[in-house]
This record gives sequence, structure tokens and C-alpha cells, in this order.
Amino acid sequence: MSNQRSARDAVAAETLTVDLGRETGPFHGGAAGTLYGLYGDGVPSRAVVEGMYVRTVSTKAQDGIQHPGADALEILPAFVTSGGRDVYVYHSDIHRGFPYEWPGATGKERLAAYLESIRRQVEQVQTLGALKSHVVYVPFNEPEGNMFGTGEWSYDGVSWHTEPGPYFAAWQQAYHLIKGLDPEARIAGPNTCVLYPEVRGFLEFARDHGVLPDVITWHELSSPDEVRTNVAKYRELERELGIGPLPVNLNEYAHNYHLSVPGQMIQWIAAIEESKVDADMAYWNIAGNLNDSAVEAGKGNGQWWLFNAYGQLSGNTVRVTAPHANVQYTLQGVAALDRAKRQARVLFGGASGGANLVLTGVDAEVFGARVHLRLQEIPWTGQVGASAQPLRLWDLELPVVDGRVTLPLTGLDEMSAYQLILAPGGNGATPQPPSVTWRRTYEAENATYTGGGYSRNGPEGSPSAVDRFATSGGHHVGGLRTGSDGMLTFDVEVPQDGTYDIRVFANSHNLADLVRENGPTNVFLRIDGEDPRELRLPLGYKWAVWGHTDIEAELTAGAHRITLAAQDPDLGTTKGDAVVDKLDLVLRDEQEAVYDAEYAALGEGARISYAHVGASGPGVAVAPRGGTVTFWAHAADDGEATVTVDLLGPGEGLLTVNGEDLGRVRRGPVPLFLAGGINKVTVTGTSDLLVVDRLRVGASRGLLPVHVSAAEEGVLTGTAHVTGLPYATGGKAVDGIGAGPGNALTLTLTAERAGRHALTIRYSNGEQAPATHYNPDPVCRHADISVNRAAPHRVLFPTTFHFNNFWNLSVPITLDRGPNTITFTADELPDFDGRTHNQYGQRSAYAPVIDRVSVTPLV
Repeated sequence: MSNQRSARDAVAAETLTVDLGRETGPFHGGAAGTLYGLYGDGVPSRAVVEGMYVRTVSTKAQDGIQHPGADALEILPAFVTSGGRDVYVYHSDIHRGFPYEWPGATGKERLAAYLESIRRQVEQVQTLGALKSHVVYVPFNEPEGNMFGTGEWSYDGVSWHTEPGPYFAAWQQAYHLIKGLDPEARIAGPNTCVLYPEVRGFLEFARDHGVLPDVITWHELSSPDEVRTNVAKYRELERELGIGPLPVNLNEYAHNYHLSVPGQMIQWIAAIEESKVDADMAYWNIAGNLNDSAVEAGKGNGQWWLFNAYGQLSGNTVRVTAPHANVQYTLQGVAALDRAKRQARVLFGGASGGANLVLTGVDAEVFGARVHLRLQEIPWTGQVGASAQPLRLWDLELPVVDGRVTLPLTGLDEMSAYQLILAPGGNGATPQPPSVTWRRTYEAENATYTGGGYSRNGPEGSPSAVDRFATSGGHHVGGLRTGSDGMLTFDVEVPQDGTYDIRVFANSHNLADLVRENGPTNVFLRIDGEDPRELRLPLGYKWAVWGHTDIEAELTAGAHRITLAAQDPDLGTTKGDAVVDKLDLVLRDEQEAVYDAEYAALGEGARISYAHVGASGPGVAVAPRGGTVTFWAHAADDGEATVTVDLLGPGEGLLTVNGEDLGRVRRGPVPLFLAGGINKVTVTGTSDLLVVDRLRVGASRGLLPVHVSAAEEGVLTGTAHVTGLPYATGGKAVDGIGAGPGNALTLTLTAERAGRHALTIRYSNGEQAPATHYNPDPVCRHADISVNRAAPHRVLFPTTFHFNNFWNLSVPITLDRGPNTITFTADELPDFDGRTHNQYGQRSAYAPVIDRVSVTPLV
């Protein structure tokens, strides 16, 4: 992408105008909500939750049996610690089925038992102390189609659309029950699937009987233009009825086609932020991945990075005029101006080709006569494909003419979102080069296939098929499977000699017959017929759920042929069944990731200064004593990274990574352990003035000692046993840990010095509970981990989609110098009361399968 328009893009270019002179109210951040997005503490990690700036969570009632995990009172403490605001308790999900299968022979019996379960829930919340203020009760979910609809499980077989009396009476009873137990409780409703006209009658009844919800909720499983229209319609209804204005939460929004795709989600975010309401992304798939934002336990995809950028908007939002106002699948955006920071940020996307981004009302008192502009791209990386930090497309400085700056853009990708950061210029900052020198996408459906079994699949998700998943080019290719002789050939051409990233976007459905047998599908890659490599392609919870497998290769300038084959004469044959979406080639010159402090998250009095000549960007962060500068840094894998905090001047500070205190900030490169994925890196001032220029993260130099132990070499007791799994290290791992503390694995690992270490566990977890409807229901297993016979620490392990698919998960522990014993046990966790247990296999009694364990000093 370039700031010089091509002739083609110039003709097609549309204009997105951001008026920094027209502020529209304080930044709200309400679009960062999730339905069933948190499974439990650690899934996803606290860094992932906090860095996504999740504001609200809608989830099932504690001990509900609708889905595994996501119990309201179990996720609440960690969510609040991670900066969350409110947990909306879907009490209806105490039951299974959709419509909800509430027991009873008559409507009155069903309602009486249901109200009693609400009583128990409120009484449980009362035991949580100050945390109870973060709970919002949702007594009924989509009542018009469930408990007060016309189906088998309705109250009396009559829809509340036709006769609202029974629903209104039930609402009134639930309201008085909850408020009677806790007068300060907040209650949300009516929680309909759309903003029906009949909601007027509900509000009139609630107003007249003193039972108005504290928060108004409905679902927007529609499009962003409906968000603006319906919120405005509701606000007019409030004025007509003389109520409110009340807070609004659109607690289910977006479809499969939108979720995970930054270019789609920015359109929803813009509409929700403009409407100043809260909203929670819909739950179509699995719990605990922030609605296709989180990958594994601690990684983020492109959608995660979009919400990370959105959550760092500050100050007041400003007027954004799109070329097609309030029209889905077009260029849209949201922007904010922070006068104290002297910064403006614009998030936009949703269209391909060229566009003019016009900034007006650029105040000279805030920005001066020249502005520094940084443009970043947040690309789509698939639902289960991890993403590094956003790509820097360019840095430049431009003059402000009559309060106006115009940026001609080319090469926009409709699946990407973009961020422009505006700051004062003219301070001698050296423009940073692009993160990536060159990149190209090659669609699998355009590649050449030879051999048998070929299928061209699709079209997948589209504006007319939003229930399907987004797919590059709309189609994908099958044929690489067990027994196939197929080969997929990509003819590529690269501009120069260099080291290229080759990324194969692919998927195998974990429950497909050929995949269920062996796990990840293996295929064989060659370049120009040489250098054979075996690739294991990503697993997903359904077909067309995309991730990517990456390798590096040295390529010379010119044409090359890259093949993916089901057979290789040197390496073997494919086992499984895969579909391939595309192949990306990337030439990346950047040797380390750079995070400028003036764009970081600031706290406790830290501020931005643009007066430090010689800084890497237009400004620096200045932290007083106790002031904080927080970076959200990416690491590809768990392990050592070379981390440098560049400081200006003589100040001092402390460094923490993911909440672990690593001591004083040292000048120069330092080896640190980073978790694979998202890391929260915070610099805290300990002197009167600490000037932070940037954070740099580079490759390992092999300075941190790592001690590894294979699980099968440990002491196994009870049912714990060695099992053969082809993709475990050496083909062996340990299963059967759990169902009681007597079934355990104990390993001895050596530490060269005492102190905090990362315990990295290579594990697999393919457990899945029977589902009641469209959501796959994988189960998080847990392990109780004891170090040197101390009290155990409980750790959750998300699904890896198959017991022959291994991931890493790292947790901090304290070790003594020399040998240390680490014991893994597990047992089925009880319900909140500590006595009863889930009867649907939704709380596993077992730890994950463990392949190997390593310990590494944190610093």
C-alpha cells in the first residue's frame, strides 16, 4: 500500500472525512463485549482479556448446564481484575436446550421452580462482597421464542406477542424477587432477539408497575446500519414514554461472516461507538475464545488487535462521515481526539481499493503546523490463526493547510482494518520504514491441482450468507487427504533475494472422520521440487475455520513453484483431510518489533511529551514516580526474547511482564521469558521523572537456561500411564492424570538458581461434551500443579481440538536452586455449593495429556 494513488484507484477512490473539530462525546468503548467469551480464569489469559479492553460479558448462570464453562461467578473475579466492568448473567442458561427445557408439568410449576433457581443465584452472588456490584441479572433470554413462545417448552403455548400478560407477570415476579434480596441489584431486559414493536408495551407495563429494567437489552443479529437505526428508535421511545435515558446493551451482535474479520468488525464497532451503547459479540461457536478473537490460551488474531486498538482510543470521539453513511459492507470508521495527549486516532476499513482519508478541524494549538502520521494495517489472520502486532505501512509528516490534511490511500483490503495515529510533527523524528517490504496472496482455488480427489468448495460467507465463515476469495480447495495422490501447485514470483515467510491458510474439522482418527492433517511442501518439509495444518471446530501454518524459506528473485502434496517420496503420506484457502508470501526485513511509548497505554499520571529531540517517534512517554507505561507485545512462541526498553535521560523504573515483577529497568538488551502471543509489559517510574522512548522485542540469544523433562520419564501413580501419540515428542505422552489425587504425574526439574520461572507444559486436550444445538462444546481440562509439595495451583487448559494435537501453555512458578518436584493431579470440580456435580460431562475429572515440561527463568 502506498500514499501515492494509482490511476485506477484514483478513479474509484471514495472519501472518508474525519472532523476533529466536531466532538461527539466521551469515548465509550462499548463494542468490546462478549457472549460466552470467557471460559474461566486463564482461558483466555488475563493479558488477552485486559489487552482487548473487554468491558462487558454475557454468560450463563453459575452451574448452568447449557454449555461447558463460562460460569458467571467463576469468571467474575479474574474478569474484574483484568479491567472488566459488568457480567450479565443469562439465567435461562441454567437449563439445557434452545428453547430452554425448564421442568414442570404446567406453566405455573415451571415458573415457580425457575424463580427458585433465580433465588439461589442471587443468594450465591451475595457471598461475593464488593464483586456483586459487577453483576447484572438477565432473568429471561429471548422470551418471545423460548419460555413465552409457542413451542413445546413455552409457559402456556401462547406467544407474548399475542398475549403478553404471562410474560409481564413473570417479569414482575422475577424483578421483585431479585430486588427483594438485593435492593442495589441491576436487572436487564427484555432481552428480545430484535427490538420488536411490542417492546413498547413491555416498557409501558414496567413503567406503570415500577419494574423498569436498570439496563435495556436486545440482540442485533442484523447489520451495523440496524444498530444506529434501532438505538435511535429506542431513544425516541424513551422520550415518548417519559423514561430514561437508560443504559443499553446489545448483548448479541455480528455473525460468523463478520467475526474474526477486522474489516467487517470495524463497521460494527463504528456503529456501536457512535450510538454510545454497550454490545457483546454473539456466541456461534466455542466458549472461551472471545468470539473468535483469542487463539489457544494467550494469543490473539487480527480481530484481537483491532479491539486492542479500539480500546486505546481516548478523549472524545469526533464526527466521521463515511462515503456511504450507515451502509454495511462499505468504508466506515470511528475516530477520537485526546487533547491532553495531543493525539487523534482513526480506525477504518471495510472496502478494497483506493480511498481519500480527509482530516478537517486539525487544531494548530493541539498539533502545530505539521503533523506526524503513522498508518497501520490490522489484517485478517483467520479464526484460529494467531497474529503479530499490526503492520506499520508508513510514517510521514505533512503540513496542515487551513486545518486540513488529505491522505490518498491505495491498495486497501476489505478484510483488513486500518489505524491512523495523528500527532504533532516537526520534532525531528525519523520516519520508520514499513514493517513488511513485500507481500502477495495466492488463492488456492486459482492454483493448479493434479491427482485425484479434488474439490473446489464454496462460496463460503458473504453478505447473503452471513451464517458461513469468511474465506479469502470466497472459495477453498480440498483433496489433500488420506489415500490421495493430490498436489496443489502455486506459481509465485518474488522481487528480490531474501528470507520469506510462507503462510498456508488451511483447516481440518476436528470431528471429520479422517481427522478424528489421527488429529492434524500433515501435507508436504516443496519449493521448485526441492527442500521437502512436512507441515501440520491447523485444526478447527468446524469446516472453513481458518488458521495458518508458517515456515521460512530462502528465495531468489524471480519465479518459483511451491507445491503442497499428499505424498512425498522422502517424507511419507498424508493422514487426515484438509482444505486450503490461500498461500501468503511475505518479505519481512524488520529484525525486531518496535513499540513507541507515545502510542502505549499510560496510567497514574504518565503523559506524552513531544519536546524530546532524538526520540524514535514523534514523542515519548514521561512517567512520574508511580506512573505507568504499558505495551501490548507479541511473541511468536513461549520462550526467551531479547527485550530492550529505550530510555532517555537518567530516570529509573521497574519492569513487570504479565504481572510478574522483574526488577529495575535495565538499559540495553535483556533476555526475558515471554509467553507465546500477547504479553503485558509495563514500565513503572520509581524516580521523579522517567522518559520512555520505546520497547523493542527481538529474537532469543539463548541466554536463559531451559531444563526439559519428558512426561514419560516422571513418576506415575494410579491410572496415570504412558500412551503412544504420533505428534508427541518421541511419540509418547502421559494420560490418565486425574479423577482423584492418587492418579498423578511427578517430574523433577533442575533450576540453576532460586526464583521465579516459567513452567511451560506441552499438552493436548481433545475432550468435548455432547452439545444441545449449533455450538460445539469442547471442555477445558485443568491440572492442580504442586511445586515441592506446596499447596497446588489450578491451571485451565483450553481445547487443542484433538488428543494428538499439542500446544504450549506457560505459568509462573517459584523454584528452589537445584532439583524441584512438580506434581500434576486433577479431580472433577463441584458446583458452587461444593457438593453437587454437573451431570453432562461438562466439568472434566482429568488433566490434559502431558507430553513434556520445561522450566525457564523469567529474567
